[in-house]
Amino acid sequence: MTDTPNSAKPDNAWAHMVYVLRANPVTLLAFAMFAFLIFCALLGPSVVPYDPLQTNASKALQAPSLEHWFGTDQVGRDVFSRVIVATRLDLTISVAAVALSFVVGSLLGGVAGYWGGWLDAVLNRFLDTIMAFPLFVLAMGIVAALGNTIENIIYATAIINMPFYARLVRAEVNIRRDSGFAHAAKLSGNSDLRVLAFHIFPNALPPMMVQVSLNLGWAILNAAGLSFIGLGVRPPTPEWGIMVAEGANFIVSGEWWLAVFPGLWLMIAVFTFNLLGDGLRDIVDPRKRT
Repeated sequence: MTDTPNSAKPDNAWAHMVYVLRANPVTLLAFAMFAFLIFCALLGPSVVPYDPLQTNASKALQAPSLEHWFGTDQVGRDVFSRVIVATRLDLTISVAAVALSFVVGSLLGGVAGYWGGWLDAVLNRFLDTIMAFPLFVLAMGIVAALGNTIENIIYATAIINMPFYARLVRAEVNIRRDSGFAHAAKLSGNSDLRVLAFHIFPNALPPMMVQVSLNLGWAILNAAGLSFIGLGVRPPTPEWGIMVAEGANFIVSGEWWLAVFPGLWLMIAVFTFNLLGDGLRDIVDPRKRT
């Protein structure tokens, strides 16, 4: 294992990212899809043709057409506008929850893996306690106890994802803390915290990036699942899980578009994040940089 430079030149980092995207068409496609989702999240509310909350009983349950691309729901709201606007909320929940679990899990796992001892033992028992529960059931319990607000959905999703990062970082740090480059960094006068943060942790990032991409998809599914069973975002807020739950009641009567289009958008988002993993790993892997 080679040491990681403390700071990569911006030009080199950019060139490396371009090289990774050009070398792997699937990764390029994933980043293009991710950029599209970001565009929908940032500018969607400004470019949609209709107000996602505006009702019109005279146009209720209209099939997809040139006027309403994804049809209308049971109260006449434009499904396309609601699906696009919901992108911002679902991505916000997913990114915030994964970022929180990444930071907390990395700190706990890094400390436990580097110093070990009773810190390591306490962390392992804490993580065992969390993972002893079915994770979605644990998220349901947390949201039900704290209240179904967006903040509590983020906290619940972060808690159930945090053990993945803590254990992954702990294992990576535990392997590399006695490596040659770590000892060389300490002999050069670096403190333990600096060795951990700037020399060991960057080498743990590649597998963590794969985990991040998977967790982003799981977090969206978790938020949508909570909304589907009535413990997530409250109507009439546009959210993919709510829209699928409401549309499921109309599938039998033939209004298939109410559930299909929000579900399709949810599938595209999860598929995009799953594809991102390999590309993110290659971009942050110090061994692949030249």
